[in-house]
Amino acid sequence: MGDYGRDLAYIHDAGFLDFAREATPSVLAMLRGAGIDGGLVVELGSGSGETAAELSAAGYDVLGIDQSRAMVELARSRAPQARFRVGSWHQARIPPCAAVIALGEVLGYVGAAKGTKAEWRALLGRVRDALPPGGLFIFDLAVPGRVPGGELHGFRTGEDWAIMVRARERGGQVERSIETFRRIAGGATYRRSVETHRLRLRPAGETAALLREAGFAVRVRRAYGELPFVPGHRVFIARKR
Repeated sequence: MGDYGRDLAYIHDAGFLDFAREATPSVLAMLRGAGIDGGLVVELGSGSGETAAELSAAGYDVLGIDQSRAMVELARSRAPQARFRVGSWHQARIPPCAAVIALGEVLGYVGAAKGTKAEWRALLGRVRDALPPGGLFIFDLAVPGRVPGGELHGFRTGEDWAIMVRARERGGQVERSIETFRRIAGGATYRRSVETHRLRLRPAGETAALLREAGFAVRVRRAYGELPFVPGHRVFIARKR
């Protein structure tokens, strides 16, 4: 299991922030709509800090938690008003806060976490205890059908990088084999890196049931705001009762 090493973190930050940039306004609208106009927002899987920067600019205090040290370094540069620490979602201590968010299917990753129901119940208990009544837990997950046809291949390049991804869905999981090439500064040589990421696919109804069991009222959507529908992707808006 890879955890976004330095090269993949750099490439993700350079060329793959579209989702965060397009989803964050919808998250802000949900917070405002719930009367959460300030206070601490905890972001699990905060990546390189794009969402944290937007939340900070909107007047929220932000604590970002991410398993990748390389991502945390980038986030501290992009969102200097926020706080960040290295940690995995299944063990992270969540302080009292107004909302908890997790964008980009981060709660489906398995490695340090296995994605078991026991881990999920423990996470939901920590989130519930950290939130006040009416507090929000907003996140998205990959669900069965995330890879149409069972296998996909992709290739993308930037000014000083290239990335190839092969995704396979089978046995209730998605496995993404990620090969990156990043130009070494000042030369024509590229450094090659390989990571394998795995996502556990849990049906949306099962996740919603776990949320209700933990004391949340739940809405399930197919996308954030006006973002286009993506097969096998669901957004969960959970409000503490």
